[in-house]
Amino acid sequence: MLLTGIRDKTLVPNPHFQRRLVWSNAHKVAFLRTVLDGLPFPEIFISAGEVDPDTGDGTELIVDGQQRITTLYEYFTGSPFIRTGSGSIPPYKDLENEQKVSFLEYEVVVRDLGPLTEAETMEIFHRINSTNYSLNAMEVNNSRFDGALKRFAQGVAEKDFFYNHRVFSSLDGRRMNDVRFALTLVISCISGYFNRDDSHEEFLSRFNDDFEYEAEVGAGIDSVIDFVEQCNFPQKSRVWQKSDLLTLLVELYQILIVESVRLDAYVVSRKIQAFYEEVESVTRVPDPAADAAEYYRRVRSGINDRISRINRGAALRGRILG
Repeated sequence: MLLTGIRDKTLVPNPHFQRRLVWSNAHKVAFLRTVLDGLPFPEIFISAGEVDPDTGDGTELIVDGQQRITTLYEYFTGSPFIRTGSGSIPPYKDLENEQKVSFLEYEVVVRDLGPLTEAETMEIFHRINSTNYSLNAMEVNNSRFDGALKRFAQGVAEKDFFYNHRVFSSLDGRRMNDVRFALTLVISCISGYFNRDDSHEEFLSRFNDDFEYEAEVGAGIDSVIDFVEQCNFPQKSRVWQKSDLLTLLVELYQILIVESVRLDAYVVSRKIQAFYEEVESVTRVPDPAADAAEYYRRVRSGINDRISRINRGAALRGRILG
């Protein structure tokens, strides 16, 4: 039996070669409802693990299907990692005896791959989960998280604002760079700048079940986008380049939403356009302004480093409020 195998540690649900998938509570409940309703789910793959030569006891490894089996075990043992009740599904302990028996006798289709070397096991796992290109960081996180914050970031990335100004290319969409941008924007708005994508996994995990700031941040980002539209930047302005736009949106969020500073869109637009002109002429003038030179330097190298984001933001903020 699979559940007793996990309990007795003869079935290992998390071989180190697997990429850990983090289901939200809603996904776990939906999966368990499928099982309680007696509906099938896809087969899982196992292979032979290590054998104790003295006792003959052996283990088996779950090559593919660890989240499904782990969720079943968490439900069976009343784990705090699953929240049941309140109209979702009853806890296992509250099931009728007949329901408990049905749950325990639920048929899981298992494909036994037999004894394999670790290299062979890893190869099969990667073939089962293969794509025709290597996954970038956002695609890996997308395969692991499908919770509240990720869905919120997807909604931000799908706003007409980005489409109308051609911020993202078709390749960005295919490789989830649009969601990556939106996620960076959201996290920076609520916690400040960070290095590259370093905070993505932390925040996706923290807000997997519920993103408590959804209404507040959503309304704030909408207000900032409306303000940028009022600025009426020309389509060829560098503001529509992703790194420049990220900086502008984050700084305006802090000024307009967090600090509640009132700004005139026409005045701000002229200041920013003048600043961008200075940035683009840094290499052509003998004595460029220090903030323009710093901004230029920070978009030429280490563009996604935390210090580069901070310094670009400080330079732009100074011009907006100066």
